[in-house]
Formats: sequence, structure tokens, C-alpha cells
Amino acid sequence: MSENKRIVVLGSTNTDMVVKSERIPTPGETILGGRFLMNPGGKGANQAVAAARLGGNVMFIAKVGSDSFGREAKAQFAKEGICTDFVLTDAAEPSGVALIMVDAKGENCITVASGANGTLSPDDIGAARDEIEKAVVLLMQLETPIETVSCAAKWASEKGVRVVLNPAPTCELPDALLKCLSLITPNETEAEKLTGIKVTDEASAAQAAQALCAKGVKRVVITLGSKGAFVYEDGHGETIPAFKVKAVDTTAAGDVFNGALAVALTEDNPLTAAIRFAARAAAISVTRMGAQTSAPYRDEIAKGV
Repeated sequence: MSENKRIVVLGSTNTDMVVKSERIPTPGETILGGRFLMNPGGKGANQAVAAARLGGNVMFIAKVGSDSFGREAKAQFAKEGICTDFVLTDAAEPSGVALIMVDAKGENCITVASGANGTLSPDDIGAARDEIEKAVVLLMQLETPIETVSCAAKWASEKGVRVVLNPAPTCELPDALLKCLSLITPNETEAEKLTGIKVTDEASAAQAAQALCAKGVKRVVITLGSKGAFVYEDGHGETIPAFKVKAVDTTAAGDVFNGALAVALTEDNPLTAAIRFAARAAAISVTRMGAQTSAPYRDEIAKGV
């Protein structure tokens, strides 16, 4: 992809420690699990890798610790063809870690220790401002400080960059940030937390999307898991069906969806077509274990699911 089609991803990078078991234990319960896996993860890193594998020209802005996890992550990004000029190192905090349990149906439960991700500040990203302002798409999540996300969004939106926010994990979002967003991509739970509207069907999804647009967001995509994704733009909403597959691990499905969506948007696809492309990528990812390891390559999209 040409240099002027760059995707800048600002976000987190973690090492995922995964145990798969028949079911997820209840509080206070110990169960025997199966295979243990240690994989690269973090929402920002997952989305950056997904976009790069699908042909995106990706720059990643993040922070790691001065430890083996951080060094390995940075080396892996370079292998994926991701620009790491602004993957910074924190001398005091460790790299982020996520503990993940996956059940027999592929559903998961995750706890994250943010580490260096939590110290990525507006001052840290100052050196990358020119790259942010020259991007075609700025893709972000909420595993880094909201002040930093808001700062980058403001810089990008003022220069006409498409700002895409995957609001996970959900927190209260400032109106000033919402007004900078070209697109927001919550799942059903996140949409409810952001709007107070429980998303159970297409009508309630439309109400939640309208509530977000009323705060200044341009377009909304609410991901609905196996039911697909609800897209709302220009006063019109519709559900794009998901591809039917047998799920093994849903850990990074949303991240693959967002990375793929960013790539499709840089290729000037209409939003509905971009969502179909992203849904196909996400469907492939859930048939595999792991986060970044599950992200498909471009030739796999052409083969279908």
C-alpha cells in the first residue's frame, strides 16, 4: 500500500497467557484446564497486526516495558511489517500482561495488567503528531489513557483524518472526543454502557446508534457477535450478517474486525462493503486459537470461510 494510505494505530500491547478449559470457573473455584499458550496480544497490537496482514501500511504508537516481553513484542511488530518508530519503552513499568480463560465454546474471560500501556501520555505521542495528522485512518481503543486517545483524536480530526474508535474496555467518553470520531465500533455491551440503551435487536441498536450520533459521532457500527454487525450512517441503519463458522476462540475477533475495517476504509470502500470484508476476517479468526496468531492474511480472505 502506498505511503499516503497509512493507518496509524494507537493503543496497547500485551503478552496473553491463555488456558483453555471445558468451562470458565466461578469465583472461588479451581478447575483443571487444558493447554497453556503464551501469545502476543493487546487490543492495539492485535488491530495493528490484523491490518498489516491484510495489506495495510501500518504505524503503531504504543509503550512497552524494558523487559523481555517488550523486546519480543517490538521485534514481532517489525516482522509483521509494522512501523515501530513510536513504540516507546518505559524504564519503570513492566510490559502489559493479559490472563485469559477460554471455554469449550470459544467464549473467553480476560483480566489485564496494563503496565506501561497505562503510562502512554499526550507528551509521549507529541513526536508522532505529524504522522497522526498525515494518516488516512487513526484507529484507537481504550486500553491506554483517555487523555492520550482524546489528544490524538483532536489532532487527527482537525486535519480531516478518519478517526475510528473501538471503545473497549468501555469508560465514560468526553463529548469532545465523540465529536472527533468518524466512526465508533462498540459491541452490544459497550453500546449499552455508552448510551444506557440495551441492544437486543435492530430497533434498539438503531436507538443506541442515534444516541451516539446525537453526541457528534459521524457513523456507528455495533458488532453483534455471531449475529453480524449493525451499521448506522446518514440516518439509515441495517444489519450486515456474520459468516457462519464453528468458533474455537473468540479472543481477538473484535480486534481483527477493527483492523480489517481500517484497511477496507483506506481502500475507499463504502462502509457496508468494508464491514463485510471485516466480518469475513473476523470469522476466520475465531476458528483459531490466540489473538494475533489468529489474524488472517489477505489471500485467506479471498478464499472465503
